[in-house]
Amino acid sequence: MREASVGFQCPDCVKQGGKSVRPVKAAYGGRARAVPYVTYTLIAINVVMLIATTSGSGIISGDISNPVFRKLALIPTNTLLPDGNGGGVLEHGVSDGGYYRLLTSTFLHFGIIHLALNMYGLYLLGPALEQAFGQVRFAATYLLAGLAGAALSYLLGPQHEVAAGASGAVFGLFGAFYVLGRHRNFDVSPITTTILLNLVLSFSLSGIDWRGHVGGLVAGAALSWVIVYAPANKHRSLYQLAGIVAVAVVVVGMVAVRTSQLS
Repeated sequence: MREASVGFQCPDCVKQGGKSVRPVKAAYGGRARAVPYVTYTLIAINVVMLIATTSGSGIISGDISNPVFRKLALIPTNTLLPDGNGGGVLEHGVSDGGYYRLLTSTFLHFGIIHLALNMYGLYLLGPALEQAFGQVRFAATYLLAGLAGAALSYLLGPQHEVAAGASGAVFGLFGAFYVLGRHRNFDVSPITTTILLNLVLSFSLSGIDWRGHVGGLVAGAALSWVIVYAPANKHRSLYQLAGIVAVAVVVVGMVAVRTSQLS
């Protein structure tokens, strides 16, 4: 028997009652759940990828010589990378057909500190955005913001520079949270301060790819605007889909322009 608010119920009664409960809709049209499964899944993937792409001391500073890292990191064009044995390996970049690197690089990190900073941001903002947007819309915002950051890095960055990290996607969550807060008339000064501080660090510290941060931030804000400001009627999902596709088209356009230049 299962304890209930009044007395006890049999397990079959509880199971049948659960089937009759209607799924909760998120504020902007998607399906919401009490547990932010998408957020936790993204964190788990990033952690697993760090373990798979580092070894020994590389867990602290990153292991660019790891063969999995070399194959999945963002490299604009053919680049000679260290193989860990004193030699080098020529890896094909995005412009040479490795377009998958634009996505896979967003799940790689240069060591545990890099991972921890990004996952902390995802852990703080992800659940609230997932609850507001719904699982599918939140996943689309995260992934497309990450792709936008990678695309801008590819477009404007040095052609032999190796880039990786979920920073673009996390900056996208910053932008999305700001737009959501403005729409709900929240105090957005904390997230505004966070964005400005991180942008200052992005432009002032060496070794940080500001292009990925800016690309993700702009894309995340644009996607959030589309999701929260779409008319709340039966066509809302279509408006949101059209906006998401429009952002995706811009990302594809950036990639096409850079590929043409490098070719």
